Amino acid sequence: MSKTSELSVGAALVGRRESGRWPARMDFLQSASGLFLALFLWVHLFAEASILLGKDAMYRVTIFFEGYYFFGEKYPIIITLFSAFILAFVLVHAVLAVRKIPVSYRQYRVLRDHMKVMRHEDTTLWWVQVYTGFALFFLVSVHIYTMLSQPANIGPYASSDRVVGEWMWPLYVLLLITAVVHAAVGSYRVGVKWGWLPARDAALGRKRLKWLMRGFMIFFILLGLASLTTYVWIGLEDREPGERYVPTWERTTTEPGARLEVMP
Repeated sequence: MSKTSELSVGAALVGRRESGRWPARMDFLQSASGLFLALFLWVHLFAEASILLGKDAMYRVTIFFEGYYFFGEKYPIIITLFSAFILAFVLVHAVLAVRKIPVSYRQYRVLRDHMKVMRHEDTTLWWVQVYTGFALFFLVSVHIYTMLSQPANIGPYASSDRVVGEWMWPLYVLLLITAVVHAAVGSYRVGVKWGWLPARDAALGRKRLKWLMRGFMIFFILLGLASLTTYVWIGLEDREPGERYVPTWERTTTEPGARLEVMP
C-alpha cells in the first residue's frame, strides 16, 4: 500500500491507537506471511496443473509430496502435517491482517466515504483484500480440512472423483479466483509498501507492478481453470467411481515399491 493510502486508511479507522515497535513488527510479519502464502499458492497451482501433462505426471507429483522418492514408500501423513502447517500460517496471517479491518459500522462508513471522495485505486485494492480475505477464511478452511482428513485421497482418479462426485468443483472455482486475486493484490501492495518497485521512478514502478499483478491474475486463473476442467473431464470418464489408477509403468513393468492409488 502506498504511504498516501496507508495514512488514508489509518485515518478512516478512527479510535485505533498503536504505539511502540510492535505495529511495525506486525506489519512485517503480515507481509512476510502473506508473501509465503502467495508463493505456496503459485507452487500449488503448478503442481495441480501437472494433470495437464497426463495422469502419470500428476501421479508422480502426488507420490513426490508423499515422500516416495525420498523414503521409497508413500506416507500420506506428510500431506496432513504440511496442511496443518499451512493452516497455521493462514491463521497467523489472518490475525495480523484483521487488526486493520473496520470493526464498527462508523469505521466502515468513514472508510467508504473516504473512498468515494478520494477515488484512490490503492485504497480500493486494500478493500478488495478485505473482501477476498474474509471469503478465503471460509473457502480455504474447507479445502485444508479435506487435505487433513483425506491425505491419501489425492491422485488422477481420486481428485477427479472428489471434484465431480462430491460436487467440489463450484467451491474450487470460487477458491481459485478468490485466492489468486488476494495473492496478486497482496503481493502488489507489499511491493509498494516496502519500496520494492521495478523502476527508480515511484509512479512508473507502481504502474509496472500493477501490470504484473494483472498478469499474474490472468495467468494463474486460466491455469487453474484448465486444470480443474481436466479433473472434471477425468471424473466424467466412463469408469466406476473409486476405481484405482494404475500408473503406466505398472502396466508395462514392475517398478519396485510402486503403489496403487486406492479409494477407501
